[in-house]
Amino acid sequence: MRVLVAGASGLIGTELVRTLRAEGHEVRRLVRRRPSADDEVNWAPSARTIDVQALGDVDAVVNLSGASIAKLPWTSGYRRELVESRVAATRTLADAMNQVRTPPKVFISGSAVGFYGDRIGERLTEESARGAGFFPDLVEEWEKTSLLAPASTRVVQIRSGVVIARGGGMAPVRTLTGVLLGTRFGTGGQYWPWISLHDEVAAIRHLLTGSQLSGPVNLVGPRFATSDRITHGFARRMHRPYLLRAPEGVIRRALGEAGQRVLLDSMKVVPARLQADGFRWRHERVEDAIDAVFSPARPRG
Repeated sequence: MRVLVAGASGLIGTELVRTLRAEGHEVRRLVRRRPSADDEVNWAPSARTIDVQALGDVDAVVNLSGASIAKLPWTSGYRRELVESRVAATRTLADAMNQVRTPPKVFISGSAVGFYGDRIGERLTEESARGAGFFPDLVEEWEKTSLLAPASTRVVQIRSGVVIARGGGMAPVRTLTGVLLGTRFGTGGQYWPWISLHDEVAAIRHLLTGSQLSGPVNLVGPRFATSDRITHGFARRMHRPYLLRAPEGVIRRALGEAGQRVLLDSMKVVPARLQADGFRWRHERVEDAIDAVFSPARPRG
């Protein structure tokens, strides 16, 4: 396939580009600077500009653009950036697809399990209703914007959980643990939807080339894990102490809504559609995903 990737320099995008190329696919990367390689295409999503011709001869578009939710706290200005960085990028790509004679067959559009909000004890599938609050509202607008793509394009919204990797959302956990500040957040009993970097990329490839699914798809591991199990798992694997506790009240006062959404919300998200579609995970337990982060043989982006 010929695949155009937005967000190609990020954690997931880097590994996706590497893997697709290893499988023989042709990959083009959208960049926000002057292109310096033959596979780069310039765009400015904040200004809604892009080289429309780049959309006319690709089979698929993967949109992984968006400001990091792990940057805390969320000031009013950063909340606007969280929304605009996602919605503007998605609208720019959808508008460009509508301007070409032969639109891409597939549009994989980024999304997040934050759609569901804090839902203690409830099993959440793609059929579950949207939660309440800033982040569920953001995700709903993000997903609705992806549906502006041409009717002939299969649109998939990938509701990703936290990706277990050296960077990304797990970087702060690794950093704190590495300097002997391994910390339990709140009670530690809240469920964090998670997925290994390998399986995140494998699921995207599956949706690109081995599936006909459209609409929202939960990209999470097949077995639930609490936040304590994840943070303690990093401490165990790094051979560091795990002694500190951050009470819920302290997290809310220090980090506001961002602390609640990122660290304290509990979501038992089920990858129902991926399972029914025959996808197989390499890392079914979060401990396996954490071990893979520190394995010398891990794939390198």
